[in-house]
Formats: sequence, C-alpha cells, structure tokens
Amino acid sequence: MPLDLISKLAEENDTKLCLLVLDGLGGLPRGEDALTELETARTPNLDELASESEVGFLIPVMHGVTPGSGPGHLGLFGYDPLKYEIPRGALEAAGAGFHQGEKDVATRANFCTVDKTGKVMDRRAGRIATEKSAPLCEKLEKAIRIEGVEVFVRPVKEHRAVVVFRGEGLGDRVRDTDPQETGVRPLEPEVTEDEPESKRTAEIARSFLSQAREVLAEEKSANMLLLRGFSVKPKLPQMSEVYKLKCAAVAQYPMYRGIAKLLGMELLEAGETFEDEFRAVAEARDEYDYFFVHIKPTDSAGEDGDFDRKVAKIEEADKALPELLEVGLDVLAVTGDHSTPAVYKAHSWHPVPALLHSEYSRQDKVTEFAERTCRRGSLGMIESKYLMYLMLANGKRLAKYGA
Repeated sequence: MPLDLISKLAEENDTKLCLLVLDGLGGLPRGEDALTELETARTPNLDELASESEVGFLIPVMHGVTPGSGPGHLGLFGYDPLKYEIPRGALEAAGAGFHQGEKDVATRANFCTVDKTGKVMDRRAGRIATEKSAPLCEKLEKAIRIEGVEVFVRPVKEHRAVVVFRGEGLGDRVRDTDPQETGVRPLEPEVTEDEPESKRTAEIARSFLSQAREVLAEEKSANMLLLRGFSVKPKLPQMSEVYKLKCAAVAQYPMYRGIAKLLGMELLEAGETFEDEFRAVAEARDEYDYFFVHIKPTDSAGEDGDFDRKVAKIEEADKALPELLEVGLDVLAVTGDHSTPAVYKAHSWHPVPALLHSEYSRQDKVTEFAERTCRRGSLGMIESKYLMYLMLANGKRLAKYGA
C-alpha cells in the first residue's frame, strides 16, 4: 500500500534529489577504544553536513534480518523488500549488460578455489582480476554443452560472473551452491520448491558444474564455480512512473548498475575515483531529477575483515564529498544499504547510520556522523523504504494526503 499511496501523491517539479550509498557503511567496535569504522574515520565534511541535517538509523528489512544487496537497495529506493525481490542472478545479468529473456534463468557465479578433495579454500579465488576471469568465462561458454539448453557465461567484475541457462520450461526455485564458508564442499543445486520447472533447472546446473570442474581443473586458483541467486526475469514498477522522477545511477560495480537498470534508471558513465563519480552527477545535473551514487569499496573492506581499509575508504569518500556538495542539490541523503562490520566479515543485521539534508530538514546539530551520534537524531530508527518518501517530501514532490 505505501508505494501505491506515494505514487498517487507524487508531483513533478524542478528539485534535485541525490542518494549517496556507502555500501556496508555500518560497523561494530574494535579493540580497546571500542570505536566502529565510521567513528574511527576522520570525516570533517560528513560531520559538518550531519550538523546541518537530520540523522538516525535505517533498518534495511526488519530487526534481526541480515539483508543481501538486492533487498538492501530496494528498501533505499522505497520498495518494500518483503514484497519486491530481485534475486542475485537477475541483478548480475542486468549489470553485465546481458538482456535476460522470458526463457532465461540467470545465476551469479563466483570463481572459487577448491582443494583436491573438492573443499572450498577461497570463495572468491583471491578476488582475481577481471582480465583473468573474462577468458575463463569465454572458455566455459565454448566448452559446456547441455542438450536442449543454451548456456551463456559472461564476466561481471573480478571473481564474479553471470551464468544464464536458456530453454523451455525452466524454473528458479533452486538452492545456492555457495556454502558461505570455507573448508567444506559446495552445496548441490537442489530445488527449494517441488516443481518440474525448477527440478529441470537443478539438473541443468548439476551438469553445468560437473563440466565446469573439468574445464577449470588445471587452474591454480579459479578452479571451480559457486552459484547464487537463480532467477527468472523479474517484473518491477519503474521509479520514473511511481515517483514521477527522471532517475540516473552512477555505480562502478555491475550488480548495482543492474538493480538501477531494472528499476528504470539511466546509467551514467564515470571514472574510477569517488571524485569522478561525483563529477558525473555535476555534469548531468540539469538532465535528471534523482541521482543514485554508489560506493563499493567500504563493503569490500568490511567483507575482507579489513577494519583499517574500511576506515580509509570512508575517509576517501569524505575527502571527495565537497565535489558533490557543490552540485547544487536540493535534497541529499547519505547512508548504506546494510552494515558490513569488519569484525564480522559479512553483511549483518545492524541498523545503518543515515543523514538527510535539505532546506526543510531539522538540524540535529550533532558533532559527527557516527553510530553513537545517530542514536540521538530526529530521524530515529526507521525502515529504509521511508527514506525515499522523506526525500520526496523534502523536495516538495509529495502532495498533501486527504482534505
């Protein structure tokens, strides 16, 4: 119901909105000083912005539930992640520029390292470079043959790839093969729901993995694949229609470009640095109403358990922030799609720090943007989906409800 209501209230005007996502922003304390990554980082620009903004916490899905990247971002875009879903495979396919059709089942693939007994030693194959994974994808696509099915294997970035099975009568209710830990064997692609279409996909996936094992047998690190997020093509309301916004996305990692594309955003090109991403917003300011800007390295550092690197990436984003502040935005929100504490080495269920800045936002006058100060903010602790509605309201893009 909330999205239907917001769609009815949405109005057009010339205000400019921007959502800056520092992926995996939230953290947990480390060591004797008991400070999180965000509390440890030197962030003078974020701190000053927070002092002129509303701050608080976002709950990506619901208390205690650890979100994947898809649900985490859907919430930030105003979609209830318990109602709408974009499985990982569809995200990767869209992000890789692969046009997923009605007969396709896509799945995210991680190149991984297994030992002689088949146990997973490294789930990401040492984060091999895309220049190394791309030829392996081509090799797999040429070598693997499954009767009645077309198989596509396309590189995404580093150790990530997308595998697409195309054929009649395929379902996507198939379990991931990634065990999410090392020292154990990959899981079998079993069905999660007893239906003929998904059983066929599971059989195809088993054949694919068996052949892939042989094709990659001589590789030192990337000698196997883990599959995640089997997905048929999803159908989602488009942001432009729901919110009456012309939306653009600036993101380096294909998966986040994928979710933006699936929601109807136009993809902007930018260089590799944070300054490059912010500059892309400045250059396209007059063409769009809403910008989604995604920063990935904070999350990667958290997943690797590298507390200091995550701190450094937060500081790097803060140093580049003036480039974005000079664009002339009417509404700016800064947050993460989920928490990725370095001490936890994975996504977690912890609420995510957030700030909302506009001419009409209340000023909490906090001295820093951090977990301990966000607890005192006027935003409170809200579900992520409400951030988008607040951004629209602060941009004077929502009509009054009722008489």
